[in-house]
Amino acid sequence: MHVLIDEYVPFLNGVLDPYATVEFIAPEAFTPARVQDADALIVRTRTRINKDLLEHSRVRLIATATIGYDHIDTSYCQPLPSHFHSPSLFHSPSHFPSPSPYWTACPGCNAQAVCDYIREALLTVPLPRSKGDMRIGIVGYGHVGSRVAAMAEQLGFNVLVNDPPKGLGVSLDEIASNCDIITFHAPLDETTYHLCDASFLSKCRPDALIINAARGGIIDEQALFESRHPCIIDCWENEPAIHRTLCQSPQTLLASYHIAGYSVEGKRNASQMCLDALCRFFNLPALSVNTDQMPPLGDSQPGWLKRVSNQLKAHPENFETLRKQYPLR
Repeated sequence: MHVLIDEYVPFLNGVLDPYATVEFIAPEAFTPARVQDADALIVRTRTRINKDLLEHSRVRLIATATIGYDHIDTSYCQPLPSHFHSPSLFHSPSHFPSPSPYWTACPGCNAQAVCDYIREALLTVPLPRSKGDMRIGIVGYGHVGSRVAAMAEQLGFNVLVNDPPKGLGVSLDEIASNCDIITFHAPLDETTYHLCDASFLSKCRPDALIINAARGGIIDEQALFESRHPCIIDCWENEPAIHRTLCQSPQTLLASYHIAGYSVEGKRNASQMCLDALCRFFNLPALSVNTDQMPPLGDSQPGWLKRVSNQLKAHPENFETLRKQYPLR
């Protein structure tokens, strides 16, 4: 078996060597020629998974070490069936009859890291009133949003939630008109693309703080810039070619380079989930990540997010380099 792994996915060195030929390659090295003889790919959001990449390959499984999967063409690749994720079930090749490759993501892997990011943000920026006098609206109540809601309540905020797919909470209009802080934690798809647009922003309070640590594209960044709403942005549309004017604008209280979920624990969880999927799909013994392969630990002291923001605001053109070199919290 031949497995290609994004070189920025940690904790996997040596783990699969008894069962596969393993190559760690740069995200941009995932080309049609390179993946042609691969059986499985472990990738991140920087690799576009589609027919152009995979059509002439023998790839059967793509595991993305991320919560989001908008970089995967889900009309071409098949999602792994939900029952597949039960470790108690035996899987054989007959369980996967589709000629198209299968894909799987890592929902919830870095949920706590993103929640910690939001907490740091709320404790870093100046707030106009006491927390008990402010409402925070959480759009998306999944792995991340539910943790953010609990954290915000612990800090003393009044919390409103919007999650129509789950049948929870209030309407988006109620979030817009009633909340002092609005933070997005929904996946990016056709229903959430530019969910926060000029129309939504026009319904918000003029000083409402907008936070995006979910996916770039949920917010129409030009509309946000023109609205002059204060904001905190971690995930940007068109990364790494981000909206530099918005990034460096005083209205952007904190700007970061898509690292809200970048923690040691989150990365380890994602690597283990990818490994679990690969082992079950190819009927390998259960394997554990290599925790001896600890990446360098980074800044997690109070004020770390402000220091990250200062880096990006000074050099937004270095977005991708800063992201690649970010030492995990």
